[in-house]
Amino acid sequence: MKKELRRAVIAGNWKMNMTPSEASAAVEKTAELTAGKDGCDVILCVPFIDIPAAVEAAKGTNVKIGAQNVHFEEKGAYTGEISAKMLLEAGVEYVIIGHSERRQYFGETDTTVNLRTKAALAAGLKVILCLGEVKDERVNGITNEIVSMQTKLDLLGVSAEDMKNVIIAYEPVWAIGTGLTATPEQADETCGVIRAALAEIYGKELAEATTIQYGGSMNNANAAELLAKVNVDGGLIGGASLVPEKFDEIVTAAQAD
Repeated sequence: MKKELRRAVIAGNWKMNMTPSEASAAVEKTAELTAGKDGCDVILCVPFIDIPAAVEAAKGTNVKIGAQNVHFEEKGAYTGEISAKMLLEAGVEYVIIGHSERRQYFGETDTTVNLRTKAALAAGLKVILCLGEVKDERVNGITNEIVSMQTKLDLLGVSAEDMKNVIIAYEPVWAIGTGLTATPEQADETCGVIRAALAEIYGKELAEATTIQYGGSMNNANAAELLAKVNVDGGLIGGASLVPEKFDEIVTAAQAD
């Protein structure tokens, strides 16, 4: 991390876990454990049904609440979807867009990710934009081309001003929920490729100021080693974020200079 240039961010992605009562308790415990640890931002991205309980539990604490998806239209006949305006009124500050599971299981493409990103930013939400390669792309040596292309497509039409409200999460898809993790060197290299793509679009200064998280099975055991790398500015945490004590260990690791 280069804390003199960009903010470290540890965000939890609860995926489809936690009832509202469980969410309230988990947010309260996370806030208690991470209180005063101001070396990074702390975010919990919760299921839609949990948002009111999570927002209430997070009031007056250092924990920010995010959602896990948003639609690109303001309203309409989109059964099962949710708009940026709805999320804002519910108290959400952040939203994950383009997570590998949304791309893999629910047909998200770079086109729809781009539309959702622009809609969220226009409404005033902050975006955690996910991208990353699948196993075959890594094995065949085209990771750099894939993540560079995704960066450019997903941010097409996003202004430099709006980039102040964008965090990028690099997710090697082959490491999501598999127990596999990119080596610290692989994570650092690929986050650096994403930063280089940002520099092509927006210039070096903005690229150096953009927070790029690692999101491939980071946990309390490997966080410190990953976060020590210059281009890894935080983590998008899956399973470990469901256990406040483990999540707190990752937040603590992000405090290191």
